[in-house]
Amino acid sequence: MDELDKKIIQFLREDSQLTNKEIGSKIHLTGQAVGKRILNLKDEKVIESYTIKVNYANKQFIRVFMEGNYFQNIEQKIMEYTEIDEFYKVSGHACYVVVAHFEQQHLNDFIEAISKWARCSVDTVVKDKFKMR
Repeated sequence: MDELDKKIIQFLREDSQLTNKEIGSKIHLTGQAVGKRILNLKDEKVIESYTIKVNYANKQFIRVFMEGNYFQNIEQKIMEYTEIDEFYKVSGHACYVVVAHFEQQHLNDFIEAISKWARCSVDTVVKDKFKMR
């Protein structure tokens, strides 16, 4: 992946609806050349999919620490919640990291359900610093 590929990815991250021609005009390539690069990035699995980013009122980073060998229980329970945006099994102190957008009462319900098998640490976003650039 070269600098042009990185620029294409950045433009797509900012607005996935940009046309190849629009991106090309910003980086001095033809729309066809941009399209070819995007196809190569997809083939190489650098670009997995296009999506939208929803601006929810709440966002949490929840670290899940296991109290025993209940991985299947935890994974099954977490998958039941539509407020979960991202779910990772990680190495380090925590076993899982969950990115979610719970309203307070639903967050309490989630923590109570998970606490049968694990303990949680919840960090709530108070300001998105990335939007400030």
